[in-house]
Amino acid sequence: MRTVEIREEPIRLGQFLKLAMLAEDGVHAKELIEDGEVHVNGRVENRRGAQLRDGDVVVVGDEEVTVSIGR
Repeated sequence: MRTVEIREEPIRLGQFLKLAMLAEDGVHAKELIEDGEVHVNGRVENRRGAQLRDGDVVVVGDEEVTVSIGR
């Protein structure tokens, strides 16, 4: 598992997928979410605008990433 730092919370799921390099761009992020391939804290998340906070865990395929506030 790796950690990706964000400047402030919350961050939208679609933005985070791009920041964490789990999606190539916004269209790819939207497709991943619509296809049910994105899990947040163990549950399928189908809202691109879902708000992520410090400590949330995002999984796409075999990639697992933790959201962390940069301090």
